[in-house]
Amino acid sequence: MPDLKLGKLPDRQPVKIAFKASPELAQLLHDYALAYREAYGQEESVEELVPFILTAFLESDRGFAKARKDKLPNGSITENGAALGSKRRGRAAGENLSSKPD
Repeated sequence: MPDLKLGKLPDRQPVKIAFKASPELAQLLHDYALAYREAYGQEESVEELVPFILTAFLESDRGFAKARKDKLPNGSITENGAALGSKRRGRAAGENLSSKPD
């Protein structure tokens, strides 16, 4: 077997999460989608934006990053060992933020 610099790619099967949002949160997400359209001239649905919003939030939370680092050597605190939003492992934003397959 060749000794490649790039390790085996992780599972990239998207998973779906469903949740209920308060009317206030739903409005904020809708407003964010409008602001996104204004900023970039491209319309994206709330459903398309949410994984990226969550990934950006989680990646910017220093307390969360420290908790992950301190908890386990691989940087994961999930039961199955899957790291959230790992750029190092070639994951697109939001791809690894859920609990069950589509």
